[in-house]
Amino acid sequence: MTTKNELVTNETCPAQALLKSLSGKWKPEIFRLAVDGTLRFSSLLRQIEGANKQTLAVALKELEVVGLLQKNVIKQKPLHIEYVLTEKGQSLIPVFQQLERFGQGEIG
Repeated sequence: MTTKNELVTNETCPAQALLKSLSGKWKPEIFRLAVDGTLRFSSLLRQIEGANKQTLAVALKELEVVGLLQKNVIKQKPLHIEYVLTEKGQSLIPVFQQLERFGQGEIG
């Protein structure tokens, strides 16, 4: 797992650090779903075809460590955890949308 400090110090280009933080198994899909609202682990398992508990947990933790997602423990019965985009994550929404449009061939 990459820590926040490693992202800053090991990359020669700030954009490279950002792309690295959003790359990896399920991270782009998690981020895209988080744009639409609050995420719950069990819901993500159902929505992301091929995801398993271990890789999903790692991806969520890494997005949390780099400050894009915030983990909230809801102490109601039954106890559950929700993930939401942080302010930093929300600031990336226009960038992410631009990347999606480019990937769909709408730009260029």
